[in-house]
Amino acid sequence: MKRSINISNIFPNYLFWDMDMNKLDFKKDKDIIIPRALFATNSDTFDEDILRLEKIYDKLDIIKELKSTKEKISNQVCSMIAERYHIPSFSRYSL
Repeated sequence: MKRSINISNIFPNYLFWDMDMNKLDFKKDKDIIIPRALFATNSDTFDEDILRLEKIYDKLDIIKELKSTKEKISNQVCSMIAERYHIPSFSRYSL
C-alpha cells in the first residue's frame, strides 16, 4: 500500500496554481487531484497524463471522480477515459 505520495513530484505545478500542492493528501484529496490532473489534457498529452494518475489511483477511482467532479472537465477527456477503460461513454456537458 502506498504510504505517502508527494503530488508535486508527479504533476505539473500549474494544475494546482491556486493551492499548496505540498498540503494535498493523495487519499483525502483525490476528488481534487484526479480532475485537476486531467483538466488540461488533450489527445496529444492524454497518455502521459493518465499514466501519472494510474501510478496513484485505480481506474474505478479515476472514473468515479471524473463523473462527479465540479471541475470543468471536457467531454473529450471523458470520451478518452471511457475508451481507455472500455466503459460506456459519458460526458460532463450537454451539447
